[in-house]
Amino acid sequence: MATALIETAGLCKYFGKASSMVRALQDVTLRIEREDFVAIMGASGSGKSTFMHIVGCLAAPSAGTYLLDGIDTCRLSSTDLARTRNREIGFVFQSFNLLPRFSVLHNVELPMVYAAWGREQRRERAQELLRTVGLADRMDHCASELSGGQQQRVAIARALVNSPKLLLADEPTGALDSQTGTQIMELFQRLNRDGITIVLVTHDAGIASYANRTLLFHDGRVVDQ
Repeated sequence: MATALIETAGLCKYFGKASSMVRALQDVTLRIEREDFVAIMGASGSGKSTFMHIVGCLAAPSAGTYLLDGIDTCRLSSTDLARTRNREIGFVFQSFNLLPRFSVLHNVELPMVYAAWGREQRRERAQELLRTVGLADRMDHCASELSGGQQQRVAIARALVNSPKLLLADEPTGALDSQTGTQIMELFQRLNRDGITIVLVTHDAGIASYANRTLLFHDGRVVDQ
């Protein structure tokens, strides 16, 4: 069997101690293949955000294993984890997390600064991705001058600049109206068809329907996949 992009075995995450312990994840075992598009659903407190944080190398499990492209992330140093987050994983959030007074182009270039790209390479790559997400005519605008949907497209371009293996999206349409949310999800589908693996957290079954499959979390466990 080919190596999955994401593979977890007996994954657990606990917070607190003894009688006050919260079991945020319990024995989560699953595979997400390359070029898959997976939606994660569940009620608040079901464990889906905790799972996303571990998959994004933002948190470590209390027990079990998480392999990213065959690499045991629990064995990575803090430096290697930071490098993995920058180069292997792209993040898209509900709140966009853009620098409002900086240009769209500069916002997209930022992850490449940390990855030590040259100035001209950064500019060319950022311009290429802004064209991909339909913002070729907004590159020199400040992020604060854009609509919510346009800002989310900037955030998606920024997430893709280092050609990540995995794109993680946490409620990416939560701050958008339904029409703009549909446009963003159609963009995700197009990116997935181009070969990008996407894992998306959402409360909205309509948004989840754009994915190829859905993982349902309940009380820290995967109850349907």
